[in-house]
Amino acid sequence: MSERQKELLIIIPAYNEEKNITAVLEKLERPEIADIADILVMDDASSDATRRLVKERGHTVVTHVFNLGYGSGLQLGYKYAVANDYKYVIQMDADGQHDVCNVPKLYEELKRPGPEGLCPDIVLGSRFLKDSAPFPVGWAKRFAYALFRRLIRMGTGRWIMDPTTGLQGLSRRAFQFYSVYNRFDDRYPDANMLMQMLLLGFRVEEIPAVMHTRTEGVSMHSGLKPVFYMFRMMFSLIAVWVRIRVYKVDVGVTDDETAS
Repeated sequence: MSERQKELLIIIPAYNEEKNITAVLEKLERPEIADIADILVMDDASSDATRRLVKERGHTVVTHVFNLGYGSGLQLGYKYAVANDYKYVIQMDADGQHDVCNVPKLYEELKRPGPEGLCPDIVLGSRFLKDSAPFPVGWAKRFAYALFRRLIRMGTGRWIMDPTTGLQGLSRRAFQFYSVYNRFDDRYPDANMLMQMLLLGFRVEEIPAVMHTRTEGVSMHSGLKPVFYMFRMMFSLIAVWVRIRVYKVDVGVTDDETAS
């Protein structure tokens, strides 16, 4: 590890975010963040100036030749973190919805031992806990979130209040697992990945977060996409449960608590 490299890497997937990325990076460049974290932007073949704006600010950017999807960008970011010996990862969106104030809180929680003396593998920044900042949600998304919560509860016994949050902190054990082929959804890694990690015995915690609504650009869940997404995710949750509970895929992967 080089002298300038931190133990924390912030991964930001980005697709045509020229209207938002500069403001996000400016906030991340403040000393309270810059002193603890390096930044990696995963540019998913943007057709606008996203890549140029990131490079002008001196941050690392990896650009896909073709549009591969949100999940593929994250997984390549995990591979980068593994190859460069980072200890923790925080993933956040490029559109400004994830307030930068959440970064130190997620980082601290990742390093905080629980009752058994073990630190979390995944820390979720939640919009829907008691102390979370208010966040407006339409009826369709409320229905989807309730459905995903219920399916995760039925499959694992755990209530996850914000099962689709993209604001997450990961230990090396978690992102190293995700970096392996066929262990991470390359399109929409959300509630299905939480189902997987809980069933496999990874330690998942949830803390209140501050988030904002998008003000510029187009969300990947715009138009009719949320409807297709809801059905896809519902079947994906069921498939993950069958894969692990019935076919025992990757069962026992967390048995060695000393794993990196």
